[in-house]
Amino acid sequence: MRRIIFAVLCMLSAGVLPAQKTFTLASPDGKVTSTISVGDNLTYDIRVDGRQVLAPSAISMKLTDGTEWGVRPRIAGKKQTSINEEIASPLTRQATMKNECNVLTLSFKGQYAVEFRAYDNGVAYRFLTQQKKPFCVEREGVEYCLPQDYSCTVPYVKRFNESDPQAQFFNSFENYYTTAKSSELDSRRYCFLPLVVQAENGVKLCITETHLENYPGLYLAGSTKKFSGVHAPHPKDVEQGGHNMLQMLVKSRENFIAKVEAPRTFPWRIAMISRQDKDLAMNNLSYLLAAPCRVPDVSWVKPGKVAWDWWNDWNIYGVDFTAGINDETYKYYIDFASQKGIEYVILDEGWAVNKKADLFQIIPKIHLKELVDYAKQKNVGIILWAGYWAFERDMEHVCSHYSQMGVKGFKVDFMDRDDQIMTDFYYRTAAMAAKYHLMIDFHGAFKPAGLNRTYPNVVNFEGVNGLEQLKWSSADVDQVAYDTEIPFIRQTAGPLDYTQGAMVNAAKGSYYPNYSEPMSQGTRCHQLGLYMILESPLSMLCDSPSNYLTLGGPCTDFIAQVPTVWDETIVLQGEMGKFIVTARRKGTTWYVGGITNWDARDVEIATSFLAGGKYKVESFVDGVNAKYKGSDYKYTTASFSAGETMKIHMAPGGGFAIKLSK
Repeated sequence: MRRIIFAVLCMLSAGVLPAQKTFTLASPDGKVTSTISVGDNLTYDIRVDGRQVLAPSAISMKLTDGTEWGVRPRIAGKKQTSINEEIASPLTRQATMKNECNVLTLSFKGQYAVEFRAYDNGVAYRFLTQQKKPFCVEREGVEYCLPQDYSCTVPYVKRFNESDPQAQFFNSFENYYTTAKSSELDSRRYCFLPLVVQAENGVKLCITETHLENYPGLYLAGSTKKFSGVHAPHPKDVEQGGHNMLQMLVKSRENFIAKVEAPRTFPWRIAMISRQDKDLAMNNLSYLLAAPCRVPDVSWVKPGKVAWDWWNDWNIYGVDFTAGINDETYKYYIDFASQKGIEYVILDEGWAVNKKADLFQIIPKIHLKELVDYAKQKNVGIILWAGYWAFERDMEHVCSHYSQMGVKGFKVDFMDRDDQIMTDFYYRTAAMAAKYHLMIDFHGAFKPAGLNRTYPNVVNFEGVNGLEQLKWSSADVDQVAYDTEIPFIRQTAGPLDYTQGAMVNAAKGSYYPNYSEPMSQGTRCHQLGLYMILESPLSMLCDSPSNYLTLGGPCTDFIAQVPTVWDETIVLQGEMGKFIVTARRKGTTWYVGGITNWDARDVEIATSFLAGGKYKVESFVDGVNAKYKGSDYKYTTASFSAGETMKIHMAPGGGFAIKLSK
């Protein structure tokens, strides 16, 4: 049994408190430590295997009345505990998760405390307060000070206006990653989370936050050897506008970031730690530190695949009606979903009258109740797209009405903010949807930040520069490389709606943007591999049903039946920005997927994770000409013995997908 090491060192002389007090918190295995210092400021650092990877970094919070927590703090008490438990994690990548850490909570005069946790794979802290009198937070001081000029991989906010830095707070949380030394980062541009710091000896820190409830999201501004926290100030004046009048645009802001009405905890600040990249892709701290589930019964939440209309521009063919946003087209999608055993069809933007922000004004070509009933007869559920303000302005009426009609959930889009008003909207939406047994997929959204644990009916979040970008992005965009970064960065924060599944696949140099007949970069098997690499409980089939039926062949059947939530997940191999291989189990069946960047790659997969015996293997691998023709693949079936080694070649931009049935 592993011995728990937890050392708390308090520098006290007889009856006299020195100017600075120091506490050392160690992880259960003793290899990760944090030194918390209480002097003029409250600071902490992180050491991994005895080597400092985060220099002393200040923690503070300033209230609008001038009070400053963490500045000249006076300790009122301390509490040390350990946690060692197994928690249920339904509708995720594994059935249960191990939650083991050591905890130090320091209470301070002024009715606040800071809780620190040390895990074998990370360190986290958060503020707490028992203050009952309402107050406002002017700013929170968040620092990540680096001992050296480390290389960092960050997603900048896309919109940047040097004359108006606050304009960056209106953004969709989508961008490719920039890798540079901290000294080379643009300190004027905000980075959204998660981001990665590459320390020494292969150690990486992935910085993120969780339990982002009724509090603004954290941005970081990078500079030489330091990241500094920034939050969106609380909106003061907003007006309807933006995309098709479905957004609320902030016109002015308060001089504070958050209102606090009652005793509460604040979001966790997390530094995930890995010595091997594959371990970073398996880090569960965002989920473990989130608020526990508030939905008493989640048995009605049914994840699955979704036939999606928007990416393929309703572009079906070989039919005797005009395709578009109409009953005939959606019945075609429903028939396809029913034929292939796909659980849902989504009606994306267009079914409600444009620019009205009213989900009860439906266009004449759509008879929604008829479609919902038709889908039900075919054992297919309907999910509806909704713009943010159309949903927010009449939330309970919308949920009640469409739940009674038989709709299974909503894809809510174009929030494009994470100030306090907006993070509160996420939790209110989740609770209201749960009341009416509706699933939610947030688009135009920030990272999950643990909400999927608290409300498992929130099955997906965007916050990723997904495949939709290839409808319009220029040929110099490298989506393939981005795909090999997502599992180690964005996905550490929780599930994502990347919308994979393209059947038109472009080898290197062949891609071009095409809005109505889009294509992916990389090979067909790269797209198939993403169904195992990425975590999406509600997983889209982005392409046209016509393409799946005419071009897909066995690929379509594989995508249609692959699970979307799992009993067990193992990241077998991987290097951020280069490749990843992931194995997932549902029952006794294993699925293994891999993707690579534009470098061809040979991998050997040891199958020690399999139970003994024989397996039927179905494999999709890049064809011999996939380097030149992205859609070239080879499908085979064979018998396989547990313990044997699989040898697989991936073409440039390639991948593979394997099913192992007991």
